[in-house]
Amino acid sequence: MTKPVRPRRSVLYMPGSNARALEKARTLAADALILDLEDAVAPDAKDLARRQVAEAAGSGGYGRREIVIRCNGLDTPWGRDDIAAAAASGADAVLLPKIESAAQVREAEALMVDAGAGEDVAIWCMMETPLGILHAEEVAGASPRLAAFVMGTSDLTKDLRARHTAMRLPMMTSLGLCLLAARGHGLAVLDGVYLDLRNEDGFREACQQGLELGFDGKTLIHPSQLTPCNEIFGPSVAEVAEAEKIIAAFQEAEAEGRGVVLLDGRLVENLHVVTAQETMALAEAIGVLEADGAGA
Repeated sequence: MTKPVRPRRSVLYMPGSNARALEKARTLAADALILDLEDAVAPDAKDLARRQVAEAAGSGGYGRREIVIRCNGLDTPWGRDDIAAAAASGADAVLLPKIESAAQVREAEALMVDAGAGEDVAIWCMMETPLGILHAEEVAGASPRLAAFVMGTSDLTKDLRARHTAMRLPMMTSLGLCLLAARGHGLAVLDGVYLDLRNEDGFREACQQGLELGFDGKTLIHPSQLTPCNEIFGPSVAEVAEAEKIIAAFQEAEAEGRGVVLLDGRLVENLHVVTAQETMALAEAIGVLEADGAGA
């Protein structure tokens, strides 16, 4: 069964303890929001954040934006209560931090089911530790609920004792392994955050690199990053026009019984048609999202 196309060009973290930020998020041009109970929330604000995020997710005030709740880990005092609250909140997905095995995913899933999670509540996994990266293929196949990998490149860089560099060469092995595992199991996969808010050119270059590597979109830490991220990860007018031409040329050739399709002197194969159809489906889904007031 074909999964519905969901734009995930821009996925913005919002601190769960900040009620004003949760309210502001209703108007931001993000394809998806991660309402964060983990890194963005101090220990003494965890319970308040959980209540606020559950209420926000259940409010229905975010339009067609995908709502994801990032929980604390099961090895913390808050993890189990976070998962139970998130599973019953009406959020689209629960994001699990620092996942390193299929067993962790299944344990969290069991807690979600016990809390009454519907079959449509997905699991997303943060891939942000060396063991997690090494077990990416195992994790990707852990559950039919699993829908996305989210790269946690800041934590990963720390654990690898690597450096943040413009070309991200220290990250390439980890990014590649997660991309392979995610695509092999039909998952979405989102690039990590870019930390230097003053460097718009650097951010654009990071988005372009992520697009070229194969990521569906990028996780973000500030609303100022939304517009360039949506622009780079969304199909351009020229790309949509080219996709339409490819599909039309292939359909014409099929109708005439021709096995070879040439478009502007280039051979068009079935794989090009599939890519063109994916481009058109994404463009259509973005149009629906933007018409509803999100993801401008």
